[in-house]
Parts: sequence; structure tokens; C-alpha cells
Amino acid sequence: MEVRPFTIAVEDSVLEDLRQRLADTRWPDEIPNTGWDYGSNLGYMKDLVEYWQTDFDWRKQEAKLNVFDHFKSEVDGLDIHFIHEKGKGPNPIPLIITHGWPSCFFEMTKIIPLLADPASHGGDEGDSFDVVAPSLPGFGFSGHSQERGMEVQRVADMWNKLMTQNLGYPRFAAQGGDIGSGVTARLGFAHSDSLFGIHLTSITRPTPYLGPGSRPLTDAEQALITQREKWFDDEGGYNHIQGTKPQTLAYGLNDSPVGLASWIVEKYRTWSDCGGDVEKSYTKDELLTIVTIYWVTHTISSSTRMYYENQKNLWVMEQNQKVPAPAGMAMFPQEISKPPKEWGERSYDVQRWTEMTKGGHFAALEEPQLLAEDVRAFFRRFRNT
Repeated sequence: MEVRPFTIAVEDSVLEDLRQRLADTRWPDEIPNTGWDYGSNLGYMKDLVEYWQTDFDWRKQEAKLNVFDHFKSEVDGLDIHFIHEKGKGPNPIPLIITHGWPSCFFEMTKIIPLLADPASHGGDEGDSFDVVAPSLPGFGFSGHSQERGMEVQRVADMWNKLMTQNLGYPRFAAQGGDIGSGVTARLGFAHSDSLFGIHLTSITRPTPYLGPGSRPLTDAEQALITQREKWFDDEGGYNHIQGTKPQTLAYGLNDSPVGLASWIVEKYRTWSDCGGDVEKSYTKDELLTIVTIYWVTHTISSSTRMYYENQKNLWVMEQNQKVPAPAGMAMFPQEISKPPKEWGERSYDVQRWTEMTKGGHFAALEEPQLLAEDVRAFFRRFRNT
């Protein structure tokens, strides 16, 4: 399929409409002195929206994004947007890196230079990659599916076509977190012949086989299950509504930029290693670039639908079944799920396991240097294969 250059260029009328909607915000009330206990804090949101109105410069952020080489190409009838940065080194490995929700391709913009041109960022030119950073279907500047069933297993098939057919790479590496980890895991399962290996920062998919004949759970694995249950009780409301009634949610979030920002920014605060201060991990410009990408592309509805599709198409391993592609795993301390190595070994051929000292769910944006170093180290063994 044809690969076409793409430039991000949001129309002035869209930005003017956004400014007017921000000015017309009807704010909710809040119980005093409750912080973030009930969700996004009113005082913080007012400060953020004031910055959005008076200081945030989308055109400046747009220009920064357009420094990268953007393209679009049709895969299974959808136009897929992606950054494609060629590696600066003697033998770059093709690498596709996949974001999750409520992230977007922007999460990868800090790590792309570290992987494509390591020698300019304290690394070895021999560790360079041809980096492909796509927007998931229904996210950002990629096309939106008009049919049911756009879940991680289908996206993995699309990514294999993008890499091997549209871009012409006979073998490639894959990395991902959140939804991107599910896509990457499925690549390693269904398309292992095309892959050098996979690197993950979360391992929530697939569900390992725990039936008759499986080894008993260790204390650490049982603690993981308990931790996940508590997390879903405390923090999983978004997951349940997006997995059951995403369309109902979409009307409010697609119509109110402040509602959209509140829904997204609260996740960045809760899921990051920021100690409750989201701006210890991200700048206002970074947060608002992510929110603005969702806003100008009208993709909050199509992005949340992937939760519904994934819950309708669960991926559960059968007895003695594993993802065959060699796997490297970097576990960040404030990740949503904190599995022990033996849990990962139930479903994966784990060849590298790194316990990071800091960082959370959005590792490529929050701790790009740590993640880049681990990705380089894991794939180094495949350089001469």
C-alpha cells in the first residue's frame, strides 16, 4: 500500500471553537478541602484551563510534532498515521512502538530520538532503530473503524501488515505499554516469524492459563491478584464504563474540552510516579498537547470503544501455551499492575526482566531515558541474527 507524507495542520476554525468553548465553561461545584478524593480537583482544573486559554500555543506544539517524519498508509481499509524515523547507525533494527489510552503517539516523541539516534543521546550508534510510532486505529490522526471488533488482536494483524507489506521490513521488533502491550504481545504470539522479539512495560494481556495442571500460584502472584482487585475497586470506574457504555460517555467528553481534560489529566496524575503532583512528571504543555490531539481529532469516542471491544474479545491462554517471541519486560514501580517475574513467565518467554527504580504507566513520556536504555539492551542480542 502507498505510504504518503503527512503534516499536522489543524484548521484555525477548530482552534477558535476550542477557545470559545473554554471561555464558556460551566464549572461544577466541589466539597471544600477534598483535594483529588472525588476525582479531578476543581482548583487545579481551573488553573490548567486558564493556562490553556492564555499561554498554551498549539501552533508551537504542532511545529514541534512536525519536526518528525509523519506518514499515512492504508491498512485493512483504514488510513493509519505514524511517525517513521530512520535510524542513524550501521544496522538499524526496525521497531514499532505502540501507545495506549489515554495516551497517543505524542507519548513516544521523547523516546524516538533516543532510539533512532542513540549516539547523539549518550548511547552507542550500534543500538539504533528505524522507529515506527503509529496512532492506534481510532486514536489521533489514524482512521476510525466503522465496524465492531477493533481490538488488540486485530490491531496486531494490522501492524504486521504495516511493517512487512507497506514498509517492507521482513523482520522487526515491537514495544508497547497499556493497550500497546496487548498489541505487542499479540504480535509476538500470532506473528513471531516476523519478529526479533517484543518488549513490554505491562503484561495485562493475555490472561495466563490457571486451570487444572497449572502450577500453584506463588505468594507474590496471589498478592498481584489481590492488588489488581483492590485497584479496580478504587480506580477502575473509567474501565467499566468504557468497557460497557462508551457511547454514553462520549457525548459529554466530545462536547466539552474541560470535561475531556478532566477525564484524561486525572489518569496522568493517578498512574504516574508524581507523588500526587502531576506536574512533577509532565508539563502543562505536554498534558494539553495530549488533550488537544484528542479534541481536534474527535477521537475520545473511538478510542474508548477499544475497551468495549477488548472486553468482548478476551484473550486467554490455553494450557501449556506461551507467546513464542522472546520477551523483555521493564516493570515501573507506579505501573497500574505490579506482577512478579513468575507471573510473566506463565505466558511469555521472558529473557530480560528489569525492575525500574522510578516511573509509572506512561513510561516513554515520564522516564524516556530509562526505557530507551532497557529497549536498547534487550534487542542488542538480535543485532546479528
